[in-house]
Amino acid sequence: MRDLKQEYKNENKKKILLIVTVVFIMLVSAYVFTTLGMKNISNMQTLVAISKAFSGTLDNGADAASNKVIMLLRLPRIALAMLAGIGLAVSGAVMQSLTRNYLVSPFTLGISSAAAFGASMSIVFGVGVFFQSEVGMISCAFIASCICGCIVYGISRYIGLNPSSIVLVGISLNYLFSAMTATIEFFAKEHKLEAVVQWTFGSFNRATWESVLITFIVIVVGLAILIIYSLKLNVMATNSDEMAKSLGINVNKARVVCGMTAILLTATIISFTGVIGFIGLIAPHIARLLIGDNHLYYLPFASVLGGILLLFSDMIGKFILYPVNIPVGIVISFLGVPLFIHLILMKRRNLE
Repeated sequence: MRDLKQEYKNENKKKILLIVTVVFIMLVSAYVFTTLGMKNISNMQTLVAISKAFSGTLDNGADAASNKVIMLLRLPRIALAMLAGIGLAVSGAVMQSLTRNYLVSPFTLGISSAAAFGASMSIVFGVGVFFQSEVGMISCAFIASCICGCIVYGISRYIGLNPSSIVLVGISLNYLFSAMTATIEFFAKEHKLEAVVQWTFGSFNRATWESVLITFIVIVVGLAILIIYSLKLNVMATNSDEMAKSLGINVNKARVVCGMTAILLTATIISFTGVIGFIGLIAPHIARLLIGDNHLYYLPFASVLGGILLLFSDMIGKFILYPVNIPVGIVISFLGVPLFIHLILMKRRNLE
């Protein structure tokens, strides 16, 4: 018995070490990426810029221009990339656990399509200063995503709140919102159509410290809620609803709380970044293979992997066809497909 307990503790220590390692890799990568761009900046300059920003002397000195580039352009973009990857990955991990379907992601449930529809409505039909502004577009995308999530859970609850009903309703709404967005694009004028298409590509070009702060707060609150439910998610991900209920778990409540938390995370992120797919699908798969499916470790690990994937995807998009900046939504799809197929082949090889 002691050997089993010690083995269990050792295994958990390895998982914690693995999480700490990938967090370190993500932070070091983020720091290095602040030095790269149209104008390369020294490593020390980033620390100087941060210190001057805190002291309120960002405009002073010979390197004022470089300091502004770091603090107002590069750091917000990098911070939003990390936070977007964290939020989308943990949302995908939770949705896969709740539905017991490893092919589910926030994109599958129609959240991204709804956000695209909301942003398209604002861009094409928006009247007045608010709806024609960046804030108005973000607000419309966020509201449409939340409405989609409420519809998914409302209909699923009416017909029986089970994994298959959530997936089927989500897929239906995904096609519905995609069709409505395509209809808007069909009637949009050329300059507005270009704005809609650019938004649906997904990028961090609109990153600001305000968007970073809002996203950070939502992710911290959302992760805290999901970690609290981690033990219940362990049971629900590997057992039927009847088994979970027999263990005293309120399955419907857990599915609503965790599902709506994941939807809120996704809605917040894509309202600032545009549509970014595949992170919510690929990061949970990699995390599950490397660290297992104990959600106490699985969720943090998946989230950090998502942050790393989006960070590197954004950097690849910036430099692969330099000086043209390829949107991160396109890059992650090109990277995600072969990686996902490779994981499937590995899993099949292991089963054989």
